[in-house]
Amino acid sequence: MTQRREHHPAMPRLVEDLKDRKIDRRQFLRYATLLGMSATAAYGLAGKLGSGLLPAARAQEDLPQGGTLRIGMRVQELENPHAYNWLFPGIIACNVLGRLAVTYQDGVSRPVLAESWEASDDLKTWTFKLRKINWHNGRPFTADDVVWNLHHILDPATGSSSVGLMKGYLMEEVDGKTVLWDANAIEKVDDHTVRFNLKEPQVAVPEHLDHYTNAIVDPEEDGKFGVGSNGLMAFELVDHAVGERATLKARKDEPFFLGGPYLDTLEFIDLGDDPNANLAGLASGQVHGLYELDIFQMEALQAIPGITIHEAKTANTSVVQMKVNRKPYDDPRVRTALRYATDSKRTLEIAHRDMGLPGEHHFVCPVHPDYAPLPEMGYDPEKAKALLAEAGYPDGIDIEISAKKDPNWEIQAVQAMVEQWKAANIRASINVLPSAQFWDVWDKVDLGFVEWAHRPLGFMVLSLGFRTGVPWNAPEYANPEFDRLLTEAEGTLDIEARKAIMAKVEKIMQEDGPITQPVWRSIVTGMNNKVKNYTMHPQRWFYGHELAIES
Repeated sequence: MTQRREHHPAMPRLVEDLKDRKIDRRQFLRYATLLGMSATAAYGLAGKLGSGLLPAARAQEDLPQGGTLRIGMRVQELENPHAYNWLFPGIIACNVLGRLAVTYQDGVSRPVLAESWEASDDLKTWTFKLRKINWHNGRPFTADDVVWNLHHILDPATGSSSVGLMKGYLMEEVDGKTVLWDANAIEKVDDHTVRFNLKEPQVAVPEHLDHYTNAIVDPEEDGKFGVGSNGLMAFELVDHAVGERATLKARKDEPFFLGGPYLDTLEFIDLGDDPNANLAGLASGQVHGLYELDIFQMEALQAIPGITIHEAKTANTSVVQMKVNRKPYDDPRVRTALRYATDSKRTLEIAHRDMGLPGEHHFVCPVHPDYAPLPEMGYDPEKAKALLAEAGYPDGIDIEISAKKDPNWEIQAVQAMVEQWKAANIRASINVLPSAQFWDVWDKVDLGFVEWAHRPLGFMVLSLGFRTGVPWNAPEYANPEFDRLLTEAEGTLDIEARKAIMAKVEKIMQEDGPITQPVWRSIVTGMNNKVKNYTMHPQRWFYGHELAIES
């Protein structure tokens, strides 16, 4: 094996881009760590380059010990972590199982079950060194465990959304089946080293491994997870009841490799979808904090003593998704008409109190480092009517949109858009469903308002949800040029070059894509002041081993 080099050869270019202010400090930290530099070294180098103060080190030795922290969050089925469709079960499972890498609140990816990683000069070979740790049952954690998990995740029969992230560089189509592009695509080098041999260059392998479906399960449990399951992190699951609670007990028989845990117990309490019930649970002390707070309850929250409001600017959103193989959405002019018929700025104001940014209908957010500004589409119902007439609908169209009852902002956004669409002769009825029922049909309805969580890079949701043939491609969108450009963007490290590619991707989404996107959201939550060491994550993660609570 070759001797480990000090830095990736792309580092000097990143340093120059930071000095010349072509990239900001956060972007430098993200890419330096992705290319194998430790977070400590990357922060140190950023500081030497004068790019701002470094975050204060957390005084973890002063954190209170023991106690139970209760968080209000939906508690769902946990059985198959690699096929989760939502973050709630991922938060629970990953506090027990763990992932190779995690992207933290500051946007910097760090190794967790991996000890370090290194990328080749051409970004086609990624080598991960694993920690020499044991599973909860005492068995050593090895490369065989990781290889088994990656094969299980990428097996189409598993149904993992990670196929969307990794398909472009690890998989190919053979006789109508999606398979690994090479038998050695995921290689065991030795007992504590795993290598990814890619078909195409990829800049974000560690960030893809952070996806919540990529928890490392014990192969001996055949990909399943539940009460008593083996794990690698600081907690074990001791109780779980869907719709009620999940209880995680801290393991303190030996030091945890990331520090902590400080809590004795971490509990997730299901308070349902009703935002009033969630606020009441926080106010009464039933829970110490919430997964997320309804934006319309900010004033009520501010009146509760002993509560701190936390906010994160994010690429969280909900979008109108259209089945492109069903009329009238099979015509791109109809899809574009819906975009011109939507007043994004007004919808943000009505539905989210202007907390966030107006959407631009292409699913790449200004908070993403690869965002490329395009001319504003704007609200133009007359242009929308003209497009509908060209598509064969001179009198407009009658449609139905399915949406969740909660959270409140979503139904307000849908109602606002439906009212705006009338000016373009788009007559829409709203099919309002309870959340549980909606998530059973979100990928089957012709037109639905679907929530998407924050992802740290602009191409990630596009890969997850709109690449041809991937599990979460509910619109059944298929555009070879879009796929090709996505793959090219994923393998381009140079920031300006990637922005140029992403501009083309964004344009395709605006002119041909299957969504109308009204908003980008800032997300907020409330946390009791007794909770220590909490910082809101853009993806609303809770890292249980870092948290503490005053008695």
